Amino acid sequence: MDINPGDLLPHRSPFLFVDELHELKPGESAIAEWRLTGQEDFFAGHFPGRPTLPGVLMVEALAQVGACGILAVPEMQEKLPLFGGVEKVRFRRQVVPGETLRLEVELTSLRSRSGKGTGKAFVGDELACSAELLFMLVDR
Repeated sequence: MDINPGDLLPHRSPFLFVDELHELKPGESAIAEWRLTGQEDFFAGHFPGRPTLPGVLMVEALAQVGACGILAVPEMQEKLPLFGGVEKVRFRRQVVPGETLRLEVELTSLRSRSGKGTGKAFVGDELACSAELLFMLVDR
């Protein structure tokens, strides 16, 4: 099941970090991928000679996948999921141009004004990043 993330998310290029949604269980979980081509602008400055995906962008990509899981719930479609907090973030490996991140988010709590989830980003079978995410839901 490939779903266009742009059909759910309000994000657009250059700040849409989800290329494809592969699995979506509204209000429960989502699995997606982000293919890093090396042409992304941030690689030029982070770091010259050793391009590395900034960790904060990995966390943002996880949040976007979580937002897909939230916005797929019919009563949440008019909401805008914003960061309310990030906890227990761990970076386990560098991510470089040419790699594909598999982004997995499980929503652990969802209410009318907030939600929580746990996210993991993988390159192949290697864990690159994990985080606990808190979403605040506001009207668009």
